[in-house]
Amino acid sequence: MRSRTHTRVLAATSAVCALALAVAGCSGTTKGDSEDDAKGKAHNAEANPDAPLKKGLKLAFLPKQINNPYMKVVDQAGIKATEGYGGEAKEVGPSDAKASSQVSYINTLIQQRQDAILIAANDPNAVCGPLKQAMKQDIKIVSYDSDAGKDCRHVFINQAGSEAIGRGLVRDMAKQIDNKGQIAVLSATQNATNQNTWITFMKDELKKPKYKDMKLVKTAYGDDVDQKSFQETQGLLKAYPKLKGIISPTTVGLAAAARYLSGSSYKGKVVLGGLGTPNQMRKYVKDGTLDQFSLWDPQNLGYLGSYAAAALSSGQITGKEGEEFEAGKLGKRKIGKDGEVILGPPTVFDKDNIDDYDF
Repeated sequence: MRSRTHTRVLAATSAVCALALAVAGCSGTTKGDSEDDAKGKAHNAEANPDAPLKKGLKLAFLPKQINNPYMKVVDQAGIKATEGYGGEAKEVGPSDAKASSQVSYINTLIQQRQDAILIAANDPNAVCGPLKQAMKQDIKIVSYDSDAGKDCRHVFINQAGSEAIGRGLVRDMAKQIDNKGQIAVLSATQNATNQNTWITFMKDELKKPKYKDMKLVKTAYGDDVDQKSFQETQGLLKAYPKLKGIISPTTVGLAAAARYLSGSSYKGKVVLGGLGTPNQMRKYVKDGTLDQFSLWDPQNLGYLGSYAAAALSSGQITGKEGEEFEAGKLGKRKIGKDGEVILGPPTVFDKDNIDDYDF
């Protein structure tokens, strides 16, 4: 009886193990296995830097919001780059920049079996779950502009070093107000990863002794909505009549703040700085609303994102630190810590060079 029972147990165990092998192997599940599943087993795969780019790759760009002029420039450049190496790409996304607004789009892109999803995350936590589901389906995830979190993507294309951006914005403002006075920040959404990282470095920079006479009095949020950013600018100036400067590290916020200042009595009295595109800010530089602002080339950001997605989808890279891939006209790029690829330092735009740029 014991022998027959033992035989049945062995047979049942073998059947279960055979079934399990089809899914995850018969060696048990560990924490490491779970992490590999979440990362689409990318880091268990061996990169082949000599592999050719696959033809017919399907890429989808998911910006913070579909009607953001800056995001439009980034995504259109990425779509054009994709077409240049024989792939196809599209831009989809919400009309607002709310935390959960991108989730349904991710789910749809999974169903469409895209080869890669490129996302500028509104909120790293809100999108993490569905992005992990995409990775389990062997869909490569590239975050750009605003990170989705290192566990929810393979590579992050950072427009410039976060520390350099944050500290640089404070230094530029300090020069214009002689290191004295109250300043405020007009940000995008409260959960935007890139904005919050830059603001953290801005606050740390302000702790230095040379800024002892400068004070950050308020961080306001315009949610990357033009009218709300316009109203927040007005509110800041009313609430803080001694305000000397406003830093807006978002293109929507900077343009809205400039529009308000240009038609108010504060023009020429309150210094405005931040991140914007030349086409949005040209008239405000020329009419004296602000002297300068900065930004990287958004077209190159989309271009680099496209090539990173193609390299992942073609097996040239897996997202490990130290891996390299060819990014067309931008040359060879190396993956840094936590899967980050940095585009390069931002450009400062002023009246002397702004007409040299068209984006």
